[in-house]
Amino acid sequence: MSKVLDFLGLLFYCALIYWLSDQETLPTPHLFDSEDKLIHFGAYFVMGLLAWRSFRHLISSSIILTLLSIVFCSLYGAFDEWHQSFVMGRFSDALDWLADTSGAIAGVFLLHKLRKHQ
Repeated sequence: MSKVLDFLGLLFYCALIYWLSDQETLPTPHLFDSEDKLIHFGAYFVMGLLAWRSFRHLISSSIILTLLSIVFCSLYGAFDEWHQSFVMGRFSDALDWLADTSGAIAGVFLLHKLRKHQ
């Protein structure tokens, strides 16, 4: 049951990001310049955690699990940026993708390190 819940969590989270990316604007306050990069980092940090939890059911090698989780999130981030290029009021930004990938790397490496210490 845990396997199904982990995969559903990742699937629904990816769907949420897709839905948010499909909106013309998002109701976020503007507190400082480049705050959207921090939001991207945080969102993909969470996706990295969810991807790692999902893929651990399929892969026993720690390094492959880590790499697959990062690659999945990075590719999804690239797809998301491409998708935004077609949404009125939104645009694609390579720095957003870099923030996505960085957040995923941070989340996955956190779980990788925690797993090594168990």
